[in-house]
Amino acid sequence: FQTDYGCDIEKGSVCTYHPGAVHCVRAIQASPQYGAGQQCCYDSTGTQILTHDSTGGSTPDRGHDWGSPPFLNPPRIPGFSHWLYDVISFYYCCLWSENCDFYMKRRPSSDCRTYRPPQAASAFGDPHFFTFDGLNFTFNGLGEYTLVESDRTFLRVQGRTQQAYFSNGKLGAWRRSYNREVLTREKERKTVTTASGDSSSQPCSDIDISLFCPLPLIVIGLFLYSTPDQNITVMFSSGSGVEIRGSGGFLTLTVLLPEEFKNHTWGLFGVMNGNPEDDYTFKNKTTMSVHASPQQVFEFGASWAVENGTSLFTYDTEFLLNSFFYGDKHNASFLPVFSPHENPADPMLEEIVSHCGSDPFCRFDVLTTRSLQVGSSTRLSHQNHKLLVEHLEPVISCGWLDHPTNGRKNNTNYLLGSTINFTCNEGYELTGPQERTCQVSGAWSGDTPQCSP
Repeated sequence: FQTDYGCDIEKGSVCTYHPGAVHCVRAIQASPQYGAGQQCCYDSTGTQILTHDSTGGSTPDRGHDWGSPPFLNPPRIPGFSHWLYDVISFYYCCLWSENCDFYMKRRPSSDCRTYRPPQAASAFGDPHFFTFDGLNFTFNGLGEYTLVESDRTFLRVQGRTQQAYFSNGKLGAWRRSYNREVLTREKERKTVTTASGDSSSQPCSDIDISLFCPLPLIVIGLFLYSTPDQNITVMFSSGSGVEIRGSGGFLTLTVLLPEEFKNHTWGLFGVMNGNPEDDYTFKNKTTMSVHASPQQVFEFGASWAVENGTSLFTYDTEFLLNSFFYGDKHNASFLPVFSPHENPADPMLEEIVSHCGSDPFCRFDVLTTRSLQVGSSTRLSHQNHKLLVEHLEPVISCGWLDHPTNGRKNNTNYLLGSTINFTCNEGYELTGPQERTCQVSGAWSGDTPQCSP
């Protein structure tokens, strides 16, 4: 999903078409069969607004705003189809007349009962890795590696690490590496290259556009959105997505995959199956215990070095040719610091404790770089990943619940634990339960109440 520019909480929540909403999002991809779009709108409490309850509710679109392949015939024409089938009818029914109920009745909101959130894996800082199943480790290899690949859609995400240089142009006291470039490909068609540091406008390999412009780019099978502050979102038609953020020359990478990829992923981000025990799966499909030593983890990471025949990278400078194309994809002579020691006599220790608290990745990176700024960036990325995983937890919804005829209800939240109370209009008496609660089974408690004269 992508923020709906017509109702954006970060731009003041001016939601002309959805009164009562503070933020809306739209599906990035149109439905393949009908070319339709999907929208979800939320009120100030974060509750999804449904058209059954409000004219500001989330509405499906007959034509996706950005169109869909082959883009030539209605309802697949970008912009025009959506305006013709969705916007003009909204003006006639809701803004220029009192027939909005008629409009909303024929565009019922899709609630979240059938939504299955994706799973996320991240790499940030030194770099540190969080797999799809929640295993975390640090792999400081120097070279080019497969982060994730899948036989389901031929998805491949590869990353290149290089040694960190500081403001004086010299290597840090510790030998370390960090994410430098990330490449993504699906179905052997679209490749997106992103680099940190000065290479802030690396173009896509077969798309003539600079990444760092605040506009979306939509081509067949690919959605790309970038902002001036070095954040990039790439979405493929399969539902897989890659988010890349740049900060201080470091890249933070997050890969999101839908449940269709379950048991179909390999690489540094592990096997996505809900079981972290097999996340240390080598390229030859052998596995290693999750309690492995840092040195053993280093060997696991090295096994996922890219080969020239499957590399997505471009080697267009003498340095890249010598270092990565003709050289080893994994630099075996590069030995990082596996477990930096916190010396009580270290003059920075008090600042490290104050700055990082209990965050082990922040402390690791400050110890190896002697930079509190690097530690701050790592801690923020770690916090963002934890928050993302928390937000991607499946939500239980019991679905829309109507009020009894000649009666009212006091709530429009239909998620787990929500209780809805019913009352009858004057002259009517309630028969049945006065309240119903959304249960963990996804069903409402009790029977349907009625208001009888």
